[in-house]
Amino acid sequence: MKITIACVGKIKEKFFREALAEYSKRLSRYAKIDIVEVKDEKTPENASDAEERKIKETEGKRLLEKIPDSSYVIALAIQGEMLTSEKLAARIERLGLWGKSHIVFVIGGSLGLSDEVMKRADYALSFSRMTFPHQLMRVILLEQIYRSYRIISHEPYHK
Repeated sequence: MKITIACVGKIKEKFFREALAEYSKRLSRYAKIDIVEVKDEKTPENASDAEERKIKETEGKRLLEKIPDSSYVIALAIQGEMLTSEKLAARIERLGLWGKSHIVFVIGGSLGLSDEVMKRADYALSFSRMTFPHQLMRVILLEQIYRSYRIISHEPYHK
């Protein structure tokens, strides 16, 4: 299985980069992991709804350019479905059984994902109704993907 994390912005903090590297290394025995970053747009303070929509559209176009047509796309969005770790593992396993060899998880920028990206998504996943920094969300996502593969492989994992 190939898993791509398509996300907006770069990781600046060393501790986040180290955590991502560690989970990517752990995951490499189960799947090919690729993290694709696209440039984020600066959001002016007190931006209007129209300005925010334009920023999301610009970032969304950049993300869509990185998503292969044949991939199964999971958008991380507050309005998505919340799953347990076991149910996420079952979904990933089922996708493999259905012949989906490439899953792309999409993480938006500070304003979220554009309508176009949400329309392209095959599934919307929410980790919480709370908002998380997108840098931290990458770490949480990789940890949950790693946990999913441990569950799928019937290996011990922290409960």
